[in-house]
Amino acid sequence: MEYNGKIRIVIADDHSVVRAGLRYLINAESDMQVVGEAGDGDEALKLTRELRPDILLLDISMPFCNGFTVVERIAAEMPLVKVLVLSMHEDCEYVEKALAAGAAGYIIKRAADNDLITGIRVVSQGGVFIHPLVARFLVDALQKGAKGKGHPDKNSEKRNTHLTSRETEVLRLVALGYTNQEIAEALGLSVKTVESHKGNISRKLNLTSRAELVRYALQQGLIPRD
Repeated sequence: MEYNGKIRIVIADDHSVVRAGLRYLINAESDMQVVGEAGDGDEALKLTRELRPDILLLDISMPFCNGFTVVERIAAEMPLVKVLVLSMHEDCEYVEKALAAGAAGYIIKRAADNDLITGIRVVSQGGVFIHPLVARFLVDALQKGAKGKGHPDKNSEKRNTHLTSRETEVLRLVALGYTNQEIAEALGLSVKTVESHKGNISRKLNLTSRAELVRYALQQGLIPRD
């Protein structure tokens, strides 16, 4: 869903100065174009429905309609629109909630220059982009949690050996944000078979949410942190 070969982007942030800076940064790239701007969550939903951009660049702390709610509604109504969260919050709780809601990426505002451009390109190609610093926090939290429960880190590596090679590949594509249909096409499988593999993965790893699967895939090196 590109226009004149460019990635179409809607910016949603309640600060006009921030939007202006993001617009300047994005439009300076030959393969990107800002096609709309919103100052609150309701407007972000309205513009996204009207314009159907490739990417909604969304500040998670928005007036009127919470950013997480915006992500959930877009994921449900417009799955082809990828949401890239841009936030000042760097703690794992926000990242996990955004990914679980359906976001395709998470970038922290204080490092939003080159990382933002990279994130837009990765997400537009169907990938998942998590800022390297935030990804490190996620992995650290997962490792500390495992230790706190009396399970050494090596157990997660051992647990991964219970996945078949096909399940591992399905897990990687799930973590990268692929839909069941896209995974089926990429691996030459039926959608029903993909769903069966996903069920086996969740059962074997005892992981249910997409955020948990992304964290696990990051820890196992199945997807890049940048």
